[in-house]
Amino acid sequence: MGRPLTGIFLDTGNREVIARYHAMGLIRGVTTNPTILVKEGVTSGWDGIEKRCKEIARLIAPLPLSVEVTTNDSKGMLQQAKRLSGWAKNINVKIPIHGPGGELENLRIVHLLEKEENIRINVTAMMSAQQCLLAAMAGATYVSIFGGRVNNMGYDSRREVRLLRDLLDAFESPAKIIVGSTREVLNIVEWFEAGADIVTAVPNLLEGMIVHPYSKETVRQFLEDGARLQR
Repeated sequence: MGRPLTGIFLDTGNREVIARYHAMGLIRGVTTNPTILVKEGVTSGWDGIEKRCKEIARLIAPLPLSVEVTTNDSKGMLQQAKRLSGWAKNINVKIPIHGPGGELENLRIVHLLEKEENIRINVTAMMSAQQCLLAAMAGATYVSIFGGRVNNMGYDSRREVRLLRDLLDAFESPAKIIVGSTREVLNIVEWFEAGADIVTAVPNLLEGMIVHPYSKETVRQFLEDGARLQR
């Protein structure tokens, strides 16, 4: 048998949308961040973010919810990670691979949180297999490569995902590969085929996977023919 896939993580903070796709059994987790939550109408600062994240975590439990820190200060990341993970057992914390100026402290924080605080970390903002490999070595539960941005830079993200899959398998790493920054429906199946464990998708891409114009035409024909049979 081949390697089992995890599935699609829905990238949103909208409770109603999450409930809709969760009820269909289509998602295997949710990712969000303060920017997404504010766009979804969350107010009252961290109190509002905490309330919404707890609601989402309860809704999808035991599936994971990834929530991102909002600082690159070492002490601040540690404090926020502990606070976020304390909201629910199924919350894991997103931390970028390094700081905005290339500061190297983040992986030390990742290692500390995973190994000493028993907090599951999703390392994000990565653009290469080599970055993801080092994040996995640091102990990250999830390593997130931003496939859409890799493609935008003129590189084939599928090659990076395949390379990363081979490297993690060779090292027998338990880290899960997440591919995000998804731009097209096609990206989702391509990245799974390339070796991703998880692909993140915004709601309209998930809808795009389901709805096909020829399916709509076929269903209309079925219903029209069925109506004629009942006359």
